[in-house]
Amino acid sequence: MTRSISWRIAVLGVCLVAGFLVSTTGVASHGSEIRAGDSTRLSDLVRNAQAKIEMAADTRDQLAADVESLQEEAAATDTGVAATLADTKAIAADAGLTPMTGPGVTVTLTDASRDADGKYPVDATPDDLVVHQQDVQSVLNALWLGGAEAISMQDQRIVNTSAPRCVGNTLLLHGRTYSPPYVMSAIGDPTRLSAALAKEPGIQIFKQYAVRFGLGYTEVASDRLSVPGYAG
Repeated sequence: MTRSISWRIAVLGVCLVAGFLVSTTGVASHGSEIRAGDSTRLSDLVRNAQAKIEMAADTRDQLAADVESLQEEAAATDTGVAATLADTKAIAADAGLTPMTGPGVTVTLTDASRDADGKYPVDATPDDLVVHQQDVQSVLNALWLGGAEAISMQDQRIVNTSAPRCVGNTLLLHGRTYSPPYVMSAIGDPTRLSAALAKEPGIQIFKQYAVRFGLGYTEVASDRLSVPGYAG
């Protein structure tokens, strides 16, 4: 008898706790399903963030143009401002702020493509089929070690504060997102650049994966490349 009463009390307690949890969940979700199908997807968040970044970049560019115009006006009547602007312009190239043109090498990395039957290699995992952050970094490191005078990735200049980051199957650079192929161009001696790329262990591994899983690696030397100035 005592055991029966204890059991009923326990069941009642469980029911009360369950009811409390259901009630709390309803309040937290405002009466709707927490896992509703119309919940915001990550891709939507990325697109919205990208749109805001582009708007901010447009505003930044306009403000930068206004500041430059005001500086030039001030320099016309103030020798101190004129001297400072002259010093700034003298180091602009070293800071990566000015466009550059010259001989160099362009490297392109791409994700794996499907075969004629639309399939990937049977022994491949998802990580084997995409370009990773370390692959991009290996190329950039090799180009710097090869004596690159200037490097661009996609449509942006790489400077010493640049930090390309992989987010899912996209790459984030200076607040903008990119999908493969990833194109990196370096101005410098093409022979030295190619030699540095060939010696880089990370690139050697990537080339092995390219042969096995169909990743893309191309390296093209050129007599004339153009690299934009940093505009961040």
